[in-house]
Amino acid sequence: MAINPELLEILACPKCKGGIRLNQAQDGLICDQCRLLYEIRDDIPIMLIDEARPVTGG
Repeated sequence: MAINPELLEILACPKCKGGIRLNQAQDGLICDQCRLLYEIRDDIPIMLIDEARPVTGG
């Protein structure tokens, strides 16, 4: 089951409060401003700054 599009619209990065987007693999949410990836586990976005991983690549 994919993340609900309505939920995606209201979620914000907990660090900068900016917008987030679903990554290409659809297993995480990316904040382009902070360059952080918030993992999605069991269809639940883990929106904890301490759990976020840096986005790699260009």
